[in-house]
Amino acid sequence: MTPDPGSSGRHSTPSASRATVPPAQEPQPPERDMSGPDLTSGERDAGHRSHRPWSARRIPAALVASVILVAAVAALVDVIAVRAGRPAAAWRRHLADELAARSVDDVWMLTGAAVAAAVGVWLIVLALTPGLRHWLPQRCPTDCPRLRASLDRDGAAGLLRDAALRVPGVGAARIRVRRHRIKARADVRFRDPRQVKDDLTAVLGEERDRLALARPPRIVVRVRQRTG
Repeated sequence: MTPDPGSSGRHSTPSASRATVPPAQEPQPPERDMSGPDLTSGERDAGHRSHRPWSARRIPAALVASVILVAAVAALVDVIAVRAGRPAAAWRRHLADELAARSVDDVWMLTGAAVAAAVGVWLIVLALTPGLRHWLPQRCPTDCPRLRASLDRDGAAGLLRDAALRVPGVGAARIRVRRHRIKARADVRFRDPRQVKDDLTAVLGEERDRLALARPPRIVVRVRQRTG
């Protein structure tokens, strides 16, 4: 009696219906561009929202306003006293006589008007500008957008100067950091000045990116050959 060929594999799983599970693959990290800083869109937006901190020079403006307020109150009190039947103060009588005796085109009148206008313009500029131009704002981290940090220009220039001196061929370097430009001047002791300029520009660009400035200044490099 021959066995039924189908009976022996009745309880076995056919090979055609056997599912194969591919081995789990570890996610590969995204490739980073080494030509510049690895910034996400949030970090770029946060960097653009960074501004210079406001200085405390609003205090002098408040002091000037207080002086003007005191003078106005003194004049008002004297006017009220005159309305009440008392004699005017000596300083107000002297001031009124001087203003009545001098014409509009008098030198002292024009000088006083120019000084008052200059003080007014100065106060307006102080009120509308943040100040602290010696500080460079840095990018805000994405996980803490309220955090504000600034870098001193002299400190940034020192870091850039140290990086410039590490370039082969550079004997001396002078760095000046401004809001929109970084000026670098280097003395070349050996090597081709054009190659030194290219290397110096690349090194300063990398060091500038490490500073994490909100608005990275443009780099301007000038080199000169020094044989002595």
